[in-house]
Amino acid sequence: MIESIVLVILNNILAIYRREFQSYFTSPLAYGIAGVFWLLMGYFFIAILLGPQGLIQQVGNLDQMGATQDSPIDLPYQFLQTFLQILGSMSLFILPMLSMGLYTEERKRGTLELLATSPITNWAVAVGKLLGVLTFFLTMMMPLFVLEGLVLNVAQPPMSPAIFLVAHGGLILLAAGVLSLGMFISSLTDSTILAAILTFTLVLFLWVIDLIGTSIGGQIGEVFGHLSLISNYSKLVQGTLDTSSLVLFASYIILGVFLTAQSIDALRFQRS
Repeated sequence: MIESIVLVILNNILAIYRREFQSYFTSPLAYGIAGVFWLLMGYFFIAILLGPQGLIQQVGNLDQMGATQDSPIDLPYQFLQTFLQILGSMSLFILPMLSMGLYTEERKRGTLELLATSPITNWAVAVGKLLGVLTFFLTMMMPLFVLEGLVLNVAQPPMSPAIFLVAHGGLILLAAGVLSLGMFISSLTDSTILAAILTFTLVLFLWVIDLIGTSIGGQIGEVFGHLSLISNYSKLVQGTLDTSSLVLFASYIILGVFLTAQSIDALRFQRS
């Protein structure tokens, strides 16, 4: 009995996931977002490595002065740090635009009421939608991951795979947390623009909340610091598998899904 119920739920999640993921490949806006994102990140990728102030030029200047003999520079690690920090910052603008239509489009098409009154649980719908948009985001990331792999593959000495995996795992967790919160905001309005603006405002607040905590100080300041997206993301990007950071991102993901399910459940109650 329990196995059949679990199987039904998984099938419902998979159906919503496929529908959501495929919808991005029929959306001109999604292609436009991906194109602009690739263009900007390609520029930063080249600038970080080969620009006048790029890492290779800086290492070359230090090598001429003999500074690298006493304190060698881990160029692959520095590149990964710099690139992922910029990638995380760029994601602040991209992720709200990806999540803004998760439920607002359902409202416009008149299908939100069907979802709210369907036998599919609100949790299954929310999880399926989150997995769909997260998969599309990872699809956007694939060309960048390939470029990173090509650069780091020729590095001597090679970078530890553990650092690479933990750093990119941090990016995935950051994206999942932001998309989950954005999904909740999308469920509250029928305006995609408003959903994007509110999501960006919330994420920006969570991005710099550690600065607010520093100015406040005390235990409240420490709590604010623990809630910061940027400080926890930075820990993972550095290759540090910090348990508190994992718990924080998992909390944001679960909170977003929970609030979304409650929001649709409220709509279901209104319709009944």
